[in-house]
Amino acid sequence: MKFLKGFGAFWYDFIIGDDWKIAVAVVTSLAVLFAAMKADVLGDGVLALLGGAVIVVAFAISLAIDVRPKRR
Repeated sequence: MKFLKGFGAFWYDFIIGDDWKIAVAVVTSLAVLFAAMKADVLGDGVLALLGGAVIVVAFAISLAIDVRPKRR
């Protein structure tokens, strides 16, 4: 049981890390891109560029949220 707890804690820390918002954005964007790929909406090259752009934008939004000044 100790092994399973440690294994789960490792994967939680590895995937979620310090910021859960980035992990959720990456998983959501990959799911949307996978659905678009299966529906054959766009070509592979366009989906690859779109996927990279979505992940970069999600990271930038998460970073902007985390560094904004706190209200008093």
